[in-house]
Amino acid sequence: MWLVSGASDPPGDAGEQRELLARLRAVVEAKDAENAVLRAELSAEREVRRRLELRLAELERRLGMDSSNSGTPSSKESIEAGERRKAERKNRDTSERERRKDRKRGGQPGHRGSGLSRDPDPDERKTADPPAECSGCGASLAGAAAAGSSWAQVWDVKITRWVTEWLLPSLACPCCGKFTTADAPAGAHPGTISYGTGINGAAVLLSGYGNVPSERAARLIAMLLGMPVSSGFVDRASARLDEKLQAAGFDDAMQAALAGEPVLGADETPVNVLARDTDPQTGEPAEGAPHVLIVRPPGGKLTWLRAMGSRRAAAITAILSFFTGILITDGYTAYQQMLGDLAGIQQCAAHVIRRCRAVSKLGPGSLQSWAEDVIVILRQAHLACEDARSRGKPPAPQIIGDLRDRYDEAVSFGITHNRHRDWHDGNHPGYALVISSLS
Repeated sequence: MWLVSGASDPPGDAGEQRELLARLRAVVEAKDAENAVLRAELSAEREVRRRLELRLAELERRLGMDSSNSGTPSSKESIEAGERRKAERKNRDTSERERRKDRKRGGQPGHRGSGLSRDPDPDERKTADPPAECSGCGASLAGAAAAGSSWAQVWDVKITRWVTEWLLPSLACPCCGKFTTADAPAGAHPGTISYGTGINGAAVLLSGYGNVPSERAARLIAMLLGMPVSSGFVDRASARLDEKLQAAGFDDAMQAALAGEPVLGADETPVNVLARDTDPQTGEPAEGAPHVLIVRPPGGKLTWLRAMGSRRAAAITAILSFFTGILITDGYTAYQQMLGDLAGIQQCAAHVIRRCRAVSKLGPGSLQSWAEDVIVILRQAHLACEDARSRGKPPAPQIIGDLRDRYDEAVSFGITHNRHRDWHDGNHPGYALVISSLS
């Protein structure tokens, strides 16, 4: 070894080795730098692949959406999606609609049936021809002795045109000689022909309740009732009813009735209009798409429809400002602005079930089966409440307690396994479902 400082270079072999080591060191450093670049590129490629896989999962989730697991109307589904939805519904009937062993099929005790009962005083009685031969051996029954009878009723309607002509007497004034004619009753006009309440009611029901276009409603009235009317008459019938309802204070009465309900459901739906509202300052069409807000209590004994120029939060909260109870909604964030004035906001169970179905189809494997458990629990809770209502008693505390425990367990599982799970855009749908709808 050469330890003396400033000593001359070692012999030729040692100098060559030093030069060789220097070159090798340079090669190693170059390779290290190259490896660092390759590692960075590999890491970037892996990140791109991870994002693409997440994006692919999201696209597959969207392609699998239909009216059963999203807000997509069934009318906008593809034929393939509709057939898939029907098959899935058939397969889950047995799993989601579990039945207690002691629960019989059909209507439960206390349930009011909707079947028809025999009318003891029919408008017409007829006797059918007697049987010609025995239903057992086929022998002729000519001259056979009577053996009682059974009955069958047919309920139908007879639609006939009914014309009422009012004579409007005129009297001459003994003082000035002027003729004064009696006023026509409500719905009639002197010297003209008017349609009565039956035809007006049919026009309003078809166009307002049935949502049938005016032209088609007019044709249906002509076919079903034998009364030719125009599409303009159908429109005017609804306008006349609206004028009478407004004059009678219908909206105020409906609002007061709904305000007394402990629970209301609200949902908004887009509508097509002939002409949109205009901005009073610019004269241009107002921003936003026209909607109708539907407000009703559970059971549907009241239904209030209110037109809105847009789906903005201000329009919704202005209509519902009278209510302070529990509001059932579809999760639209505009309703959350009312939380301070309400007793609470409840997610619509049908919308929750749709979102749970969508999450249950995500992976990996069966990790998202907790969402299917939530669906089963919600349906069992509904059956328990319906059964209790039919019995006229509240659900047993142990049943409610068990449902709550199972629900909390399923939700906790969804939080634990999805809180930090990657997704291409924000939170994983499973975690988003939990924090927005289930917690």
